[in-house]
Amino acid sequence: MIFELTEEQQLIRDVARDFAQHELKPGVIERDEQQRFPAEQIKKLGELGFLGMMVDPKYNGAGLDAVSYVLVMEELSKVDASTSVVVSVNNSLVCYGLEKYGSEGQKEKYLKPLAAGECIGAFCLSEPEAGSDAASQRTTAVDKGNYYLLNGTKNWITNGSTAATYIVVAQTDPGKGHRGINAFIVEKGSEGFTVGPKENKLGIRGSDTHSLHFNDVRVPKENRIGEEGSGFKFAMKVLEGGRIGIAAQALGIASGAFDLALGYAKERQTFGKPIAEHQAIQFKLADMATQIEAARLLCFKAAWLKDKGLPYTQAASMAKLYASEVAMKTTVEAVQLHGGYGYVKEYHVERLMRDAKITQIYEGTSEMQRMIIAREILR
Repeated sequence: MIFELTEEQQLIRDVARDFAQHELKPGVIERDEQQRFPAEQIKKLGELGFLGMMVDPKYNGAGLDAVSYVLVMEELSKVDASTSVVVSVNNSLVCYGLEKYGSEGQKEKYLKPLAAGECIGAFCLSEPEAGSDAASQRTTAVDKGNYYLLNGTKNWITNGSTAATYIVVAQTDPGKGHRGINAFIVEKGSEGFTVGPKENKLGIRGSDTHSLHFNDVRVPKENRIGEEGSGFKFAMKVLEGGRIGIAAQALGIASGAFDLALGYAKERQTFGKPIAEHQAIQFKLADMATQIEAARLLCFKAAWLKDKGLPYTQAASMAKLYASEVAMKTTVEAVQLHGGYGYVKEYHVERLMRDAKITQIYEGTSEMQRMIIAREILR
């Protein structure tokens, strides 16, 4: 592995950094307080090619590598994780799933506008009693000949009301267990498809999270992704890539909090000198910087393996597990280092702390990542 970014990767990182500072930072506190979806910012990210980063240009994508994707996710997440999670879902789950497993017809009809940023997608796996357990789906899709009849509820869906294209995982044949699961493309506005109220969340409050309800929704046969019974494998493979995106989001949250803590430590004075000159604070900063760099290297390794076409299940789970824990530790320390100011919204660190928590939960909890890692090392 080469520990040096290419000129193209550096340029992409710099564009993302500039966008975060000039397009995301203004109004980020207000969007958080008002739970306002960053529609204008998402539109601009689509124009920059950041909503279909790794998609082949023939499908309107940018054709970039996973390492570039990690760089963009980190820079956006330093400032606004509510926006970066939209980028993550559209890239890692929806576009990747359609390009890797979709038919040519599905790519033409659905992937092209998604990769071009003309619309956004949603990945619908979690349920009230299933969480990220793809094998325990209660949502059903009954084969009716030339269409499936979809019934059920999905929970915690990012882009729930703003997406145009929804990938829904459902059980077609309960007798076959996980081999009876399929993934389907459902269009917004389909009869019987309704969106529940927006969730009032602790963090990433600007993102659009809803429950979705399907009541006898007709899904054309051509909207099934892959072969009959391939939905479980589809969900597992898509989630692997998704973990790289969430690891990068956690990395960005931690990095953003560290930058704020470092800047504050250089300015805030006690006993006649900046607090950064006190050894106790230096130790905190040293630990934070070291842990963030370790998380960054784990993210890069997982992305590099994915780019090389090598197995990355273990690496992605390690990156997601460690980066999310570093995000939580770093943001808590950043609030503490700011003292009373850390508890005030205008200093941003309290929001980053709230945003950090979700990275330990979605795309599989920290406990689930440990199970995946253990399974891989015991093979």
